[in-house]
Amino acid sequence: MWKGYVLVFLSATGFAFIPIFALYAYDSGVTVTTLLFLRFAFAALFFFMYLLIKEKHWKVSWSHLFYLFLLGGICYTMQSTFYFNAVKYIPSSLAALLLYLNPIFVAILSFFINKEKLTMRIITAIGISLIGMIMVLGAPAGGIQPAGVGLAIGAAVIYSIYIITGSKVTAQVQPITTSAYIALFAAMSFFIWGTLTQTLHFRFDHIGWLPVIGTSFFSSILAMLTFFAGMNMIGPTKASILSMIEPVITFLLSMVFLHETMSMMQIIGGLIVLSGAMLVVMARENRTEKKVASIRS
Repeated sequence: MWKGYVLVFLSATGFAFIPIFALYAYDSGVTVTTLLFLRFAFAALFFFMYLLIKEKHWKVSWSHLFYLFLLGGICYTMQSTFYFNAVKYIPSSLAALLLYLNPIFVAILSFFINKEKLTMRIITAIGISLIGMIMVLGAPAGGIQPAGVGLAIGAAVIYSIYIITGSKVTAQVQPITTSAYIALFAAMSFFIWGTLTQTLHFRFDHIGWLPVIGTSFFSSILAMLTFFAGMNMIGPTKASILSMIEPVITFLLSMVFLHETMSMMQIIGGLIVLSGAMLVVMARENRTEKKVASIRS
């Protein structure tokens, strides 16, 4: 199983580089829309080439195609836009940390949408994360702009909707096919939006292609492939928990490449946030296992 852990760790590292690559791309004159269009266009091209060469049965039904459009063309498009704009206003490490509030929002939304029960363990875990978040936002190392915090939390909420909606498809469509269509629809959305708003252009410094390629291949294609491969080896719960190391890696990378800092209170609060989110994931998984066991018995 150590191979699975290594693969998920590599995936978390790839995703952790996203805000680093993004900020370097912005410094080179790349717009958010252009960066995200290229990211998903390259990813879609790779995934569909893989499917054409390696897979025989990768076509999906019209109903699945509709859900994949919602996931890629709307949810992932909005989530990426919010997150990539958030790093313009707040430290990348804080944006990554706020994004990992998504297990909490998944639990809350599942309560209202899927009528899943909020157990005392889940409520306690949510409370722990909220206390940690108060510590993070209440003890800043430098000013924190509310716009950036709002965008990052908005990205976490939308990502939670993406997870809940995606569960209807991922159980029936293989991950590589899901990733291909999501990337395709996201690229199409950014192309249309960028054309209408005139924010899609390629008039940026040549050095800007390096972070663009890094975002597309290292932080998208390789990160997705290693996560799915690792998840198949160690299971979704362990993969989800291990992937929570991403904000920690982002923090370390931001210190090295961007010279960002966080106060000790923020670091402690961040660890508390991640601990609470981890408890939510474990509590929801335990409840699922109990349901399966009761069904089998």
